[in-house]
Amino acid sequence: MTTSGTTSFNPDFVELAEEAWERAGRPMRSGYDLRTARRSMNLLTIELANRGLNMWTYEEGSIPLVQGTATYDLPADTIDLLDQVIRTGDGNASTQTDLTITRISVSTYSSIPNKLAQGRPIQVWVQRLRDNPKVTVWPTPNQSNFYVFKYWRLRRIQDAGNGAETPDATFRFIPVLVSGLAYYVAMKVPELMDRVPMLKEDYEQQMDLASSEDREKAPVRLVPRFMPY
Repeated sequence: MTTSGTTSFNPDFVELAEEAWERAGRPMRSGYDLRTARRSMNLLTIELANRGLNMWTYEEGSIPLVQGTATYDLPADTIDLLDQVIRTGDGNASTQTDLTITRISVSTYSSIPNKLAQGRPIQVWVQRLRDNPKVTVWPTPNQSNFYVFKYWRLRRIQDAGNGAETPDATFRFIPVLVSGLAYYVAMKVPELMDRVPMLKEDYEQQMDLASSEDREKAPVRLVPRFMPY
């Protein structure tokens, strides 16, 4: 017997909602059931962001730095930065260099005496604001068209949409979305309340399985540091 030869299973939101309602204990019956499931899915994706790093939401970006300008906007859906460097050069690969820039806290930035000092940026303060996250570099760039703030960010998971779209998640997290949505919708219906503990347990199990796989596979190298007295 032959196999299908395909690996493209990626259900849209309506199919996920139907599966979730059936796991919760009854079929999806109305447009309201779909609407409330969509609202729960949007809340669920926010919970996924709070639980840890979702690797499929990693994105690379860059900001050209301008002389005398310290603060720059990040994309509005940025959750946080994972890493960052200062890239120098004129765009030619042979002259490009990535240099370390240290992330600092608001208290460290506030203690800098001269925030208008110019030079090559060596520190960055990331402002995780509600609507418009920003980065502030120090020293302020001393030239334009030379320094680029290169970053790797964690972005928000996209909304559930109108129901016709597929979820913004890797296939490994489809079982998490279904089990989590079943748990969320069951909590709203009194006659399904007795299934909530079982659905919660299944959700946590699927989350553990997916999270343990959704991680970096590169080896970790620890180097001891000698501190002389």
